[in-house]
Amino acid sequence: MSSNLAGRHVRTQTSSIIATTVFFLVVALVLTGLMAHVVAAMTRSANEIDDARASRAARASIAAFVSRLSATTTDNAVWDDAYKSIASPGAADWAYENWGKTSEDYPLYDGAIVVGPDRSSIVSAYAKGKPFQPSVFFGDAFYHQVNTAADFGQTPVVNFVKTEKGIALIASQAIQPYEAEGELPKLSVLSFYKEFNSEVLGTLSNEHELAGLRLAAAPLPGLLNTPITDMRGRVIGHLVWPSKAPGSTVFRQVYPYIAAAIVILVLFLAGVLLVGASEARRLRQLAQAAIFEANHDSLSGLLNRHGLLALLEELEVSDYCPPRLYLVDLDGFKAVNDAWGHAVGDELIRLVSNALIACHPEVVAVARLGGDEFALVQVGTAARGEIEETILSLFAEPFKIDGRTIEVGASIGAATHDRDIPPLELLRRADMALYRAKENGRGRAIEYDPELDRERQRIAELESLLKSAIGNGTIEAVFQPLVSATTGAVTGLEALARWRTATGNVSPEIFIPLAERCGLIDALGSHMLKTSIEHAKNWPGLALSVNVSPVQLCNPEFAAEVISLLQELDFDPSRLTLEITEGVLMTNPDQARRSIDHLKQVGIKFALDDFGCGYASIGALRQFGFDRMKIDRSLVSALDQASNGADVLKATIALATALQIPVTAEGIENIRQAAILREAGCDQLQGYLMGKPMSALDISSKLQEQAA
Repeated sequence: MSSNLAGRHVRTQTSSIIATTVFFLVVALVLTGLMAHVVAAMTRSANEIDDARASRAARASIAAFVSRLSATTTDNAVWDDAYKSIASPGAADWAYENWGKTSEDYPLYDGAIVVGPDRSSIVSAYAKGKPFQPSVFFGDAFYHQVNTAADFGQTPVVNFVKTEKGIALIASQAIQPYEAEGELPKLSVLSFYKEFNSEVLGTLSNEHELAGLRLAAAPLPGLLNTPITDMRGRVIGHLVWPSKAPGSTVFRQVYPYIAAAIVILVLFLAGVLLVGASEARRLRQLAQAAIFEANHDSLSGLLNRHGLLALLEELEVSDYCPPRLYLVDLDGFKAVNDAWGHAVGDELIRLVSNALIACHPEVVAVARLGGDEFALVQVGTAARGEIEETILSLFAEPFKIDGRTIEVGASIGAATHDRDIPPLELLRRADMALYRAKENGRGRAIEYDPELDRERQRIAELESLLKSAIGNGTIEAVFQPLVSATTGAVTGLEALARWRTATGNVSPEIFIPLAERCGLIDALGSHMLKTSIEHAKNWPGLALSVNVSPVQLCNPEFAAEVISLLQELDFDPSRLTLEITEGVLMTNPDQARRSIDHLKQVGIKFALDDFGCGYASIGALRQFGFDRMKIDRSLVSALDQASNGADVLKATIALATALQIPVTAEGIENIRQAAILREAGCDQLQGYLMGKPMSALDISSKLQEQAA
């Protein structure tokens, strides 16, 4: 029984092999027939294409022959000297010297004839340098052509004619001045002819690749031809030449290879049957490897983004213990790459990957989403916060790589996989939580909360309102006085941005950072600068201070835009001071330095704002060449809060004095603060004590009161 089953199995396999062999043989025969048909069609097509090309070339050769003789005739017939000489008594001698004599060995024509104005008298007629009778040589067709070509301004009349020796090309044109002055008398006619002989045919054959070109009275069997007609359209001869038949030539050359290809095809079909099975197995293995590579990261061996989404799609979601997704972003990884190179960075990625895989028993999958961002999927009953603490503990100790101590941290965003949300939404929620964790500082873990979406929506709406407010001028400029510490007189004004909406005022501490994040700071800064200058033009003699964002100053076009605006509004650059914070000294110091130098060249001044609350060094103060230093209000308020506040403030002002930089103190609210600052050497004061930020109209009123 078993042997019968085995026999049937063998026969089945044998039948399958025979059927496959027959199928491949049929396919081979069909392919061979198709190949033979294609080769024949290509051969025929190549022959036809080359024959068409040769016919076009033959017609082109005739046209070129006609064009050359026509151009030669025009060059000699439209000639002031010729016109005058042919009308003189010595016309025959002049014609002989210039045309008849030349015809003896001139390559462009074999004969030259000049017919007088009466169209019947021959002034001069020479062929190969010797006199001849045109009427005998050409017949009546000659005088018919001369009469046709006798008018002024007419192009040459060119025709093939039958001659005693065969076929010639004759061109005729009236002998005329280059430009006619008044009405001309009847004109003489100049005719050149060129015999269509073997020399001409050889030249045309070489120029147009027509091997074997010759002249025949009628078409010859087996040869290509093109007719030659006279002025009446009668065929007087044919150009004939053999076909190159390139397709047939190529076929004869490749025939042995085609035969060999057929033999190889048969052998190949036999080989296909032998290697088919092993090839199928190899392809299956490659397919499995490709699927693995498509779903895994090559550096760490973890799942990639595609693999993670596929896993989340297949994951069973339980209401009792729903899966949770954690996104982990390394803090300080870029610094590792910059300091130690990408090789160390790659090794760090591998170490972190191995640590995350083994960090907790309930972590069922780990993925690397790119760069230094990882994802962990947890399924189980672990308490909320337990996984986050476990992950953060992995980075409590530094990593050791080739004797180097590498310290990195991590920020974590977490989201729960509810039954109703797709994997992409889960990933988005975890990413939002991670973004908030990074905003809050390093080493934080944030759980997704719907409030994050609502906050993002509010920010998006505020961005839209801010864009509209900048466009329609809703954001206004108010001005706070800058007064002399010695006289109390207003010496300048600082422009401040205010945004009033229907629901209330929006603080600059909110909308200015928002403008920087969403790319609107350049438009906002340009609007504020223009508005402030337009108002300041009404207050001659007062300096104007305008705050500039570090983002603006790092824009390569910023300096040119400011200078253009000053020129447009005709505002004195020396009255303008741009206030920048210490942050610009760190973000892009090279570009900031270029912008500052460019603007200082036209007279604009620069003040370092909020000095004392950041990290500006003495070297930076010297390098950037600030014209003024503004002490941060925190140092001023410390006068009323700390016992050593006055000493710190005096030391700061002394530093500025040593650097020969004038000092402005802001945030002054009482007389005591003003007195201490004045005594410490502060030359300019600003604050509610001197005046709150006011509208342009209130500033004008205050200045009028001060003047009175």
